[in-house]
Amino acid sequence: MKFSILKTTSNDYQFAVTTSVGHNLVPKISTLTQAMHLTLAELKSAVSNTSDFVTGELAAPISPEIELWGAGVTYLRSRDARKEESGVPDVYQRVYEADRPELFFKSSAVRARGTNAPVGIRFDSAASVPEPEVAIYINKHREIIGYAICNDMTARTIEGENPLYLSQAKIYIGSTAIGPDITPSWLAPSAAEMTIKAKIIRGTKIAWEAQTSLGSLNRTLEDLITYLFRCQDFPHGVILSTGTGIVPPLDISLEADDVVEIDVAGIGKLINTVEVIQERR
Repeated sequence: MKFSILKTTSNDYQFAVTTSVGHNLVPKISTLTQAMHLTLAELKSAVSNTSDFVTGELAAPISPEIELWGAGVTYLRSRDARKEESGVPDVYQRVYEADRPELFFKSSAVRARGTNAPVGIRFDSAASVPEPEVAIYINKHREIIGYAICNDMTARTIEGENPLYLSQAKIYIGSTAIGPDITPSWLAPSAAEMTIKAKIIRGTKIAWEAQTSLGSLNRTLEDLITYLFRCQDFPHGVILSTGTGIVPPLDISLEADDVVEIDVAGIGKLINTVEVIQERR
């Protein structure tokens, strides 16, 4: 069983429970926001009773009221990659070892893309890379209700110039892909079992591939949630992308029409084609 957001023929976005036989509506839960208002126990009970079948196209599992945040330098590989890229590498060493994690706003629904939709690379960044991550869905009661895959796209050149350019490197049109759907937390595998595999396909060849596991995370999910909610208010819940443990080497950069595939064991596969985001006028 999965939770899906479907774009219907009437261009509405509908929360649904997806099984091997199709998509079903859930009485009194028509949006992801409504689902995130429930406690974990209430949600588990509500989705055990579905109603009519519904059809539609898979959309990014995020709603206008819910923010997507990111965590940085949560894996050893991420720390090393940031140090390689940056002119001030000590910043990343210090945050990797610190009690306080790096947390940043990443995306709203308008910038997020679902599976099979294009993700973007900035025209003004010479190098851009995908950052394959596991995203956790945290309800308003601070409980993890599900997991999805997030591609935290990064304009590597821009962040490497200066860490203070992080927002420009991370937040732009098509800078996030999330999906393909949501795996309920009570059905998800353990962190150690969540193997994360990623590849960049260019034409008929694999330009880069690597893998890690959520079990290699340097911090606990509970610790990240505690800091995320500190002095913050998420009345509709929040999505947190937990950081990447696989980063392409410096000689790899995304190009237009590349395909990024991210496969997380027990969660699903997120597939996106790359497009160049030009300056808006």
